[in-house]
Amino acid sequence: MTKLSGEKVLMRIFTGEMKKFGHLPLYEALVELFRKEGFAGVTVLRGVSGFGAHRVYHTHKLLDLSADLPMVIEVVETQEKIDAIMPKVDEMIESGLITLEKVRVVRYTHKHANELIQEDASLIKGVNT
Repeated sequence: MTKLSGEKVLMRIFTGEMKKFGHLPLYEALVELFRKEGFAGVTVLRGVSGFGAHRVYHTHKLLDLSADLPMVIEVVETQEKIDAIMPKVDEMIESGLITLEKVRVVRYTHKHANELIQEDASLIKGVNT
């Protein structure tokens, strides 16, 4: 597990649900990039409404099935890892907004591997009975 505590950087990438990188949605391509680069974690948030630089209002309330809802990709990491990945991120994003802010990580934990294995085993056992 990556150790993450103390002063770090929160990177937020604001984009649209319909944006692509190659054949993948942009947000999926970014999640995969961060995973491959060994980042501690990433969260993708889907907004219910918003507008950006073009001032086009996007909302789930409209009868448009391709509403291109706002997406926010959040990553907390060291300044060095953020700096190192920025050229790749810049290549992938044609339009959108990226913000960086300092944060203090007070807790970053997960269950121990043994607990996860036992939990998975009991779930599988329950399904097979």
